[in-house]
Amino acid sequence: MARNLLVTRVQPVIVWFRDDLRLSDHPALQEAASRGAPVIGLYVRDEQSRALKPPAARPLGGATRWWLAHSLRALGKSFEAIGGTLVLRTGPAASVIATLARETNAGAVFWNDIAQAPHQAIAGDVESALASDGVVSKIFPGDLLVDPQAIRNKDNRGLRVFTPFWRRVQGLGDPPKPLPAPKKLTSVSGIASEALDEWKLEPTQPDWAGGLRESWTPGEAGAQARLKAFLDDGIEGYANDRDRPDHDGTSRLSPHLRFGEISPRQLWHAARFVAAEHPRLAGDIDKFLSELGWREFCRHLLFDVPDLAKRNLQEQFDDFPWKRDARALKAWQRGLTGYPIVDAGMRELWHSGVMHNRVRMVVASFLVKHLLIDWRAGEQWFWDTLVDADAGSNPANWQWVAGSGADAAPYFRVFNPILQGEKFDPDGGYVRRWVPELAQLPDDLIHQPWTATPIELASADVELGKTYPRPIVDHKQGRERALAAYAKIRGKG
Repeated sequence: MARNLLVTRVQPVIVWFRDDLRLSDHPALQEAASRGAPVIGLYVRDEQSRALKPPAARPLGGATRWWLAHSLRALGKSFEAIGGTLVLRTGPAASVIATLARETNAGAVFWNDIAQAPHQAIAGDVESALASDGVVSKIFPGDLLVDPQAIRNKDNRGLRVFTPFWRRVQGLGDPPKPLPAPKKLTSVSGIASEALDEWKLEPTQPDWAGGLRESWTPGEAGAQARLKAFLDDGIEGYANDRDRPDHDGTSRLSPHLRFGEISPRQLWHAARFVAAEHPRLAGDIDKFLSELGWREFCRHLLFDVPDLAKRNLQEQFDDFPWKRDARALKAWQRGLTGYPIVDAGMRELWHSGVMHNRVRMVVASFLVKHLLIDWRAGEQWFWDTLVDADAGSNPANWQWVAGSGADAAPYFRVFNPILQGEKFDPDGGYVRRWVPELAQLPDDLIHQPWTATPIELASADVELGKTYPRPIVDHKQGRERALAAYAKIRGKG
């Protein structure tokens, strides 16, 4: 992709940042810094190209816009600390970057690849615009462990089943070791930059982001601190504890990974180092890396299926009799379904911008199976409310639950929200935190308050239908209705 032109030492190099908001293990930045020329960091808010390039890149949801604002602020401070400057501009990326290159007499523009069709289409326009001006462009791998083209089947297609996919990835050996952050940059003064606050990425009226501020520290430093804390104190028991929403058993690295504040190979090598130092943790490390592998699997799937968020991978689901039920959808979104584990998850999502992975499966199953609402409605809600909303993982996971995707759970696997709550939140700690109106119920009733006697409800200050809703659908009836709907499409496609 790079043209064979030399960059003189006096000509600056522009480094275009996208979903890689970090200084360490940033191949494009490392190469630019190694040239000895001045380095210009650039982030482009390009909403025009995103919309025009088919398939269009999705506009960020509210929660990810909030995260982006804080991550860019942190990146700007990191640049300043080593003598550089991060420039912010708005407009079509090809036009903005070519203009900045002319303004600064830049000799080259470097960036890290994002193996997604819309991003690659925009990058292609940037490359063409630079080439017409005689400016070098060079693209580096930096978003994945393995290039999607490296793992194909005999028909030159990506793999659709996770286990053989992950086996192939592991068979390729360790990815390259992470690169250090540059210690010092030479900047270019006098470059016009937009003010981050003018982009209005954060909510103001109303300001619903209080829970996000309380829960997260966006930025590369926050990502590194979170990784260290997890590997120091959280990895032991991860294989089992990650399924317990009432425990602090997950890594909480997903939004940092989503915005590239930390890279997949940084996680890989840090985890492998801990496994070598502490062999007893090998099983937990392997499970953690397999979760990183699932993210990789979803990204590879998205590479082959750019419209993953719009169409069923299994075409038989095109005929599925989904219901349009705005009232039920709203109750699900607000955490008012009458099923405590579901409502706890939806309220955790609204407050913190994330939801425990086990609970994500439960609430997704409830929407598409108990309520028969199209998985795309749930995927869109998650896209807007998750701080880790990922273009690959979000739709792939929803299709997995719905039964319409790759390596999907069978549709007839309908999660019982009562049993799921009792198994993974046995003491009710998770429900009590997020559904405080049920906090006084005993453990054996907290996941099914409608079975409590009037005296038990009164003693816990619970009045069904007033302080807490009754179930909007009976579990048994919902399950039977879901199976009947599935029977209508069985054998099609």
